[in-house]
Amino acid sequence: MNHPAHTHHAAHEAHAAHGGGLASMAASATLHCLTGCAIGEILGLMIGTAVGLATGATIALSVALAFLFGYALSSLPLLRSGLTLGAALGLVVAADTVSILTMEVVDNLVMAVIPGAMDAGLVNAVFWVGMSISLVAAFLAAYPVNRYLLARGKGHALTHEHHGSAAAVTGARRFIPDLPAPALAAAIAAFMLGGVVVAVADGLASPSAATHAAVSTTR
Repeated sequence: MNHPAHTHHAAHEAHAAHGGGLASMAASATLHCLTGCAIGEILGLMIGTAVGLATGATIALSVALAFLFGYALSSLPLLRSGLTLGAALGLVVAADTVSILTMEVVDNLVMAVIPGAMDAGLVNAVFWVGMSISLVAAFLAAYPVNRYLLARGKGHALTHEHHGSAAAVTGARRFIPDLPAPALAAAIAAFMLGGVVVAVADGLASPSAATHAAVSTTR
């Protein structure tokens, strides 16, 4: 007797073995979720700081944007493969929610534990270093979760068959961007490194400006 669920699971295991193994698939899935979470987290903190939101409201905004961007990035390849918006959203919610939730819990806990990270402000190296540490911790926490789900035909396994479709991309689907997770991760890493550089430069410039002002007033 051929059970559809068993057939799907066996096919997924064979595909995992052919595509570089479960570990690499889990790492790729985790990195893909992390990019969306990082974009949402950073944007939420930037908006919260810019408009003067309280810490709790800023965290809530960051978490909401992390889910939004996480789902959006996961939906793009599905839409490009030909799925409707409703079908794509249904799949990514089922596939990514546990992974994103794990990342958000760990990310915010780490940021809360690092002294001054939450209240440091954007032009402060403590914020950017804290954010980098929290994202690495989030990746390490979500990786085993994604591996566990993939091994059971759940999580990103639900969307993997729609990635890299051999069918030609035609019509309006040609305008849907194809954004590889490694490229997005590299862009985010570069952005965060830029944040650290700007924060350090501002910190070095501030004492110089204060010293110059003090000398000017004594003359």
